[in-house]
Amino acid sequence: MPGLAAAEQDAVSLVRRVARALNRRISDLVALLFRHKSAGSFGAVAGFAIAVVFAWKFLRSSSTPRPRRPAAPKRPSAAGSAALAPDGPAEPAGDSGTLTRRQIVARRLGGCRRVTCQLIGIVFEEKTPEELQNHATVKPSVVELLLEISKYCDFYLMETVLDDKSEENALMALENAGLFKSGGLMKEKVLFCSSEVGRTSFVRQLESDFHIDASLEIISQLSRFIRCQLFVSSMEGGQLAANVFNSPSLEQFFS
Repeated sequence: MPGLAAAEQDAVSLVRRVARALNRRISDLVALLFRHKSAGSFGAVAGFAIAVVFAWKFLRSSSTPRPRRPAAPKRPSAAGSAALAPDGPAEPAGDSGTLTRRQIVARRLGGCRRVTCQLIGIVFEEKTPEELQNHATVKPSVVELLLEISKYCDFYLMETVLDDKSEENALMALENAGLFKSGGLMKEKVLFCSSEVGRTSFVRQLESDFHIDASLEIISQLSRFIRCQLFVSSMEGGQLAANVFNSPSLEQFFS
């Protein structure tokens, strides 16, 4: 029948167009079916073409990877990295040009909340207890630093003295330097003892986190009990413990 033949030709043309839109394997499969078609296969061929189209779309959508959502950016810390103290006290890194004195103190102390410090040779110009009997002189270069440390943590000063006159000289020198005006450092936090054993005992009883001393013997004795220490001496301390820093002066360590 001419009408049926024309309809079949239209269907064949439609299927071939669909086949060309698909990949080569599907096109070959459609061609194979047409080589075996008969006059009564029009409906089967058309149904097959529709099924192939939907199957191809399904396979294409399932094999195409979906784009991943970009990861959310990490939120920066509330404080600037320069102001943050590291996990532990840090050695001087020559960064005084970029950090404020408060940031430097926080960086060096590394979260230590109680600090103890010897007076002679570190805060005072005097080097021996005998000199302290006659006079006491606070180093001008440490005044602002001591005030900043007293604001940052619980700060105690201590010294081994030979008599009451030495205590008076020490307290008067600290007061004249203005170290008791800010409220962070008080006279009650300046401790005196008659021996180095007593100074060692003070540090342990206060449970200091960071001790500063010019006596290598005291530094060595406390290294097992104190989180960190600073040995102030122009000479290197040799085999110091891993938790002990060495600096010629207090101000140089906090520079």
